[in-house]
Amino acid sequence: MEDYLQGCRAALQESRPLHVVLGNEACDLDSMVSALALAFYLAKTNEAEEVFVPVLNIKRSELPLRGDIVFFLQKVHIPESILIFRDEIDLHALHQAGQLTLILVDHHILPKSDAALEDAVAEVLDHRPIEQKHCPPCHVSVELVGSCATLVTERILQGAPEILDRQTAALLHGTIVLDCVNMDLKIGKATPKDSKYVEKLEALFPDLPKRNDIFDSLQKAKFDVSGLTTEQMLRKDQKTIYRQGIKVAISAIYMDLEAFLQRSNLLAELHAFCQAHSYDVLVAMTIFFDTHNEPVRQLAIFCPHVALRTTICEVLEHSQSPPLKLTPTSSIHPNLHAYLQGNTQVSRKKLLPLLQEALSAYFDSMKIPSGQPETVDVSREQVDKELDRASHSLISGLSQDEEDPPLPPTPMNSLVDECPLDQGLPKLSAEAVFEKCSQISLSQSTTASLSKK
Repeated sequence: MEDYLQGCRAALQESRPLHVVLGNEACDLDSMVSALALAFYLAKTNEAEEVFVPVLNIKRSELPLRGDIVFFLQKVHIPESILIFRDEIDLHALHQAGQLTLILVDHHILPKSDAALEDAVAEVLDHRPIEQKHCPPCHVSVELVGSCATLVTERILQGAPEILDRQTAALLHGTIVLDCVNMDLKIGKATPKDSKYVEKLEALFPDLPKRNDIFDSLQKAKFDVSGLTTEQMLRKDQKTIYRQGIKVAISAIYMDLEAFLQRSNLLAELHAFCQAHSYDVLVAMTIFFDTHNEPVRQLAIFCPHVALRTTICEVLEHSQSPPLKLTPTSSIHPNLHAYLQGNTQVSRKKLLPLLQEALSAYFDSMKIPSGQPETVDVSREQVDKELDRASHSLISGLSQDEEDPPLPPTPMNSLVDECPLDQGLPKLSAEAVFEKCSQISLSQSTTASLSKK
């Protein structure tokens, strides 16, 4: 695999047609490994001497945000320097020159920014339900399994098992184990095909790491933020909501809020982050397990606009559906409010509607009803200024479509919440993994308590 990847970088220097194997914009471990392994297979089995190149669908600068990928590449001894990232190859220029053929792996819909490339797509290999209205008109292979790497492994072992080396096998094996949550039947992510090909890889390469070992190490690396800057930490697992000129970032951070707030020069970094990305509000939702292996959630709301910050905090503090059970904690600055979240079952997914409600309440508070006298404390001029700031303070800084956030979407290969494959594999983030683990932890704690009684 390593020698093949070295050759791919050299091929970029030549002016010749390229077959690019492109993973999804999330570029999680499954997407990366599937792209590398499928391109490797196609290159090794191609008799026409065509060039197949895997491309990671993110900028090189975003790789440090994916701790599990960085860790795994080091573990299997593949240098990051030999990989090809999206900002290192101009796919649109290749397409215009008639030198591009695309193979999509771990996704089947191109984003708006790549819509012009659709007629270059020759094949799709995915493990999510197909969306017929948007799928490219080409050969499409879709099967609802836990990991797309399973389908790539099947393709290799059925088509040319002799090309499979230990390095490639280790990548595929670790990815399937991580995606399928260590093949845990109680969680229900792994399908029979996932289990079948994990076992086949283990039979072919008996010295592969034990499942528990590779799962634990990859899971730990996935949530490790120790080497990240504040901006990288905020961008690692981020959602964005946008409404009438107000832009709110919601970042999941996998550490104790107290430790996060003690980071050097934090206030200046938070302000710079919001200014650089045109955010009016930053909500940090910290998540970690305490010494008793119990989940702990905390919230921090950073917002320089007093009225907006106050409204958001009031809505969250008084929410009953769901109740957050917030307890204020000490803060390092008036622009930042911090809380301990008593209800650990409220995930970011459940917090988003509350933030939307808070924005609605804020806009309502800025309006003066027809026929009603203006308040003594707030002048019409002040109200107009506040509305103007709410509506226009960010628009000039926006350079992307609301549906196309600056970060790739959250990786979709994670746990399912209910019966697996009922409606295909859902789009769940790293935080969903945490939430599922929290539920298991709470369930085990309850069972243990009952057994003692």
